[in-house]
Amino acid sequence: MAVTFLEAISELCGWVYTICWSLSFYPQPLLNFRRKSTTGTTIDFPAINVLGFVGYFISNAAFLYSPRIREEYALRNHGLTPTVQFNDFAFAGHAIVLSAITLSQFVPSLWGFERRGGPGSKPSRFIMGILVGSILGVVIVALIVLVRDDPDPATGWAWIDVIYAFSYVKLFITLVKYMPQVLTNYRNRSTQGWSIGQILLDLIGGILSILQLGIDSYLQHDWSGITGNPVKLMLGNVSVFFDIIFMTQHYCLYPGNKSKEYMEGEDDPLLGDSDRERRIE
Repeated sequence: MAVTFLEAISELCGWVYTICWSLSFYPQPLLNFRRKSTTGTTIDFPAINVLGFVGYFISNAAFLYSPRIREEYALRNHGLTPTVQFNDFAFAGHAIVLSAITLSQFVPSLWGFERRGGPGSKPSRFIMGILVGSILGVVIVALIVLVRDDPDPATGWAWIDVIYAFSYVKLFITLVKYMPQVLTNYRNRSTQGWSIGQILLDLIGGILSILQLGIDSYLQHDWSGITGNPVKLMLGNVSVFFDIIFMTQHYCLYPGNKSKEYMEGEDDPLLGDSDRERRIE
């Protein structure tokens, strides 16, 4: 009875976190659309997000639907099945689409936005380096497996290592993707243009994702379910960590502050005509 109850809780946590994390992708593109501008945000975040979630989608798909990868996972994890759930797979696919839409908003002609230059309008060298390095990393692991494919996947190189490489791309990207926006908020002394709604939803999703992983591993009576799915574990923890930083910036450090662009005289798209007139006076 207790097991059935925990299984139900796990499934509930999984779908609630999927819904929260999926909804967290909407506030930013909707805010950009309402403002007809991407000022206050950086292209680095959606650009690196697309690659990260492509890697996450591929790894989830393999752990869910590839007999070979599931067999190799079992050989390395006491005969257990992966703790990846269908809601993880669904979330990754949805995230790719929404990240791509947000990324497309940095092409003003596609959306009728104001043209924008300056910091944040083009990918930074740091982010471009991560994008290229991540792709090369996966290619190198794949080449190693092709050359040294071991007959014993439990101890040698195997195709599961390529899938882990895809998942580690997502893990690494999650560790660094928030930093450009954190620094942008710090330089502007403002979070204007950066949606706090996505952060609140992201926080709830991160907590529930970690909870689901813990429950699933407990039900297997083996905590290797956590170590065998390090991306989901770190994805939740890192997201929660940076969500707390963004909330601190928004509610404690820079509440109500205008970004530098608007401080220097640029019209704020969120203001109405009467508000602009009062500001001029």
